[in-house]
Amino acid sequence: MQVIDEFKRFLKLESASGIILLFSAILALIFANTGLYEFYQKLIQLPVEIRVGDFQIDKPLLLWINDGLMAIFFLLVGLELKREFREGELSSIDKVILPGLGAIGGMVVPALIYAYFNWSDPVALKGWAIPAATDIAFALGILMLLGKSVPVSLKVFLVALAIFDDIGAIVIIALFYTSNLSMTALVTAIIAAAFLFALNRKKVSDITPYFIVGIIMWAALLKSGVHATLAGVVMAMFIPMKHKNEPNVSPLKDLEHDLHGMVAFFVLPVFAFANAGVPIINVGLENLLHPISLGIFCGLVFGKQIGIMLFIGLGMMFKITKLPKDLTILHIYGASLLCGIGFTMSLFIGGLAFEETGVNSLYDERLGILAGSLVSGILGYIVLKYSLKKSTS
Repeated sequence: MQVIDEFKRFLKLESASGIILLFSAILALIFANTGLYEFYQKLIQLPVEIRVGDFQIDKPLLLWINDGLMAIFFLLVGLELKREFREGELSSIDKVILPGLGAIGGMVVPALIYAYFNWSDPVALKGWAIPAATDIAFALGILMLLGKSVPVSLKVFLVALAIFDDIGAIVIIALFYTSNLSMTALVTAIIAAAFLFALNRKKVSDITPYFIVGIIMWAALLKSGVHATLAGVVMAMFIPMKHKNEPNVSPLKDLEHDLHGMVAFFVLPVFAFANAGVPIINVGLENLLHPISLGIFCGLVFGKQIGIMLFIGLGMMFKITKLPKDLTILHIYGASLLCGIGFTMSLFIGGLAFEETGVNSLYDERLGILAGSLVSGILGYIVLKYSLKKSTS
């Protein structure tokens, strides 16, 4: 019983999801660099098919994970966005400016650095958005490892910045990673969205109808050329904040609560295991210095911190924003380093960027993501540990 109690206590830790995510990535690397590599490849490329009459979805397991399971992740992201903007940390303009400026800089500068390294290669340039992403689970996990000395306002800043980062990722995916469109499928998805709107306007509080229509919209988007994971975000926007007959009950918050454990301890770890299996045994200097790897690494490690600090610094200089009273510029700098942990979202965007190029660039892409995220996490931990110790001394 004591072991079970300890395990339950572990799962309640905010750092637990980051730890499990790290374990999944390490497990994938072990599979990819041992005799298990052939089994690993057969597993993630296993054909999985669903057929209803003439309608068919036939994809390898890897794409079911990336297009299907990650739609659940984006559903949770959408729910969090709606709640935060309606009544959370982003409900007032004063709370939005500081992390908003940081997020803009943290997306623009890494993308420019990547573009600098890959400007002459149109195929490689497709990955410009990879270092613009932030993995909130990993970043928060490392922040929570620092214990109770972490100011609440620092956690709020990091979460808010990551939320804006997610908004940016959603917009980027919708605008830049959409393939040839099928108008029939796209119209079907639009009709499904209209049904979701009608359910919301009718104040339907039962979640089941939303899920039924959401699955139809997901399947339509999958066939349309617009990335299917965006169905999760669209569906989230129509989930009601309040129950029609019970004012104290929130269908949105209840669903968000129910999804948290599934996403943190199943969806993201499975995604990490399926996507982080990079063979690194024979990695040489030419691999590390490949423009794709180098652009991602420099974008995550240097671009994130430069962009966040530059835009926040300009905001403070022009008195558009200011730091919370219990935070120093060193705290913000440590958080900006943690934002260089791209991992999950970077892997996801990288898969979108290069999945249809026909070029074997995936190897370089994942290598840069893993190396950049690792270095950013270590540097962020060191800086924050020092800054927190200095602020309490």
